[in-house]
Amino acid sequence: VLQAAWALCGGQVRYSVPEEAKAGTVVGRLAQDVGLEAGEAEARRLRLVAPGRRASVEVSGASGALVVSSRLDREELCGKSAPCALRLEVLVERPLRVFHVELEVTDINDNAPVFPAPRKNLSIAESSLVGSPPGSRFPLEGASDADIGANAHLSYTLSPSEYFGLEVKSQGDSKIYSVLVLRKSLDRETIPVHWLLLTASDGGQPSLTGTMELVISVQDANDNAPQFNQSVYKVQLPENTERGTVFFHLTATDEDEGSNREIHYSFSDTISEKIQELFKIDGKSGKIRTEGDLDFENVQTYDLEIEARDQGWPPLSGHCRVEVEVLDVNDNAPEVWVTSLSVPVAEDASVGTVVALLSVSDRDSGANGRVRCWVWPSGPFGLEATFAGSYSLVLREALDRERVSEYEVEVRAEDGGSPALRARRGVRVPVSDVNDNAPAFAQAVYTVLARENNAAGAELARLWARDPDEAGNGRVSYSVWEGGAGGAAGSWSGGGGSGWRPASSYVSVDAESGRV
Repeated sequence: VLQAAWALCGGQVRYSVPEEAKAGTVVGRLAQDVGLEAGEAEARRLRLVAPGRRASVEVSGASGALVVSSRLDREELCGKSAPCALRLEVLVERPLRVFHVELEVTDINDNAPVFPAPRKNLSIAESSLVGSPPGSRFPLEGASDADIGANAHLSYTLSPSEYFGLEVKSQGDSKIYSVLVLRKSLDRETIPVHWLLLTASDGGQPSLTGTMELVISVQDANDNAPQFNQSVYKVQLPENTERGTVFFHLTATDEDEGSNREIHYSFSDTISEKIQELFKIDGKSGKIRTEGDLDFENVQTYDLEIEARDQGWPPLSGHCRVEVEVLDVNDNAPEVWVTSLSVPVAEDASVGTVVALLSVSDRDSGANGRVRCWVWPSGPFGLEATFAGSYSLVLREALDRERVSEYEVEVRAEDGGSPALRARRGVRVPVSDVNDNAPAFAQAVYTVLARENNAAGAELARLWARDPDEAGNGRVSYSVWEGGAGGAAGSWSGGGGSGWRPASSYVSVDAESGRV
């Protein structure tokens, strides 16, 4: 059983669990942490609500513990984002309450560094007057590690060689680049091919490694490689940039002449096919244009490694990097979900009763992702924010089913973009009846004239009372109130004198119809 750190404050519970924890692993004592007594978890229907994504955890019925239900892969859930936190909602009934659970999936060192290719072929001119002198540098493709933190911190080593060394450089953005450095003049006639092994090791415990074989062919070549005036270029692009838009023009120079100074531009081997489907570079002009649709909500930055290769033999190349920052535009409307609905609502429900729980989100960022919510028409209902993106639809005024038996309300959401985008979600709230109205006759007194000596069963009158309640609460039954009847004089006695007698001895009323 994992001992997970947790905290409960303001209706929120926090747990952490390492990725790849086995199914059935206990993450935390959820029922106890939200204040439930033993045995209450099932009785109050303790359950999880995770709108829009697979939770990978569940509530164990009897114990109320939060346990792992399926594979937790931090890299699949959050990629390189840290911390990797899943936001869940926990509901209990009788009364209806919501708690917010933040589950942090922590990283383990389960991914080894991976190079773009198992082998890298390099062509380096021999170190003659027109070749590559000692000190020449050749950028190498770096490895990637799907983990984060220390588990993704890479170091590089090169197999021993008297001709080559390795230089590792760190950029301000925490990326590490390796450069192959020529230490000793090459002689193609002595050694035409050099075989080296580049190893990348991550910072996990124990460390995992990946390798790439370097095959270096020594050839005669021209003596000047193309050069860019900067090693890194930075560009900003709105995510709604149209396909085919030229957003940058690269220019490299080569001091050679003829075909040795003719330059061809291309993406380096490190660029994935997916990125090359989004961007294209013109081989002759160096103009870079968009080829696909950008989406800030999916990817915010792209690193384009560019190679400028001349047409000499063997060809020489220069490299630079274009960092493309994708800017957010307001292209996502808010989304409103009803996560729980408690209807019908009794007409005597107290002010503040929770009718429904809602979640509101917007995939945009900044002001474009800030959402304002309200109820329309306002009527007897209002919204109360319970947590970021979570609201309760609550009763603000007393209800009267006899006046309004059902409400159709809309929860409306509007983001802070310009122009603003909106969303709405309809909620139907029926009102259930309580017995809050007494039957009432049309008039307080009815005067009925009856002839004496009427035969038993003769109809004297029909009375009708109304009750505005519904079903059994509004069903009226009639009975005779025991008043009295008597003669003009005398008193009751066992002989023949007249006296008071119960009204029911003279008349009766039909309980259903009111017929007297």
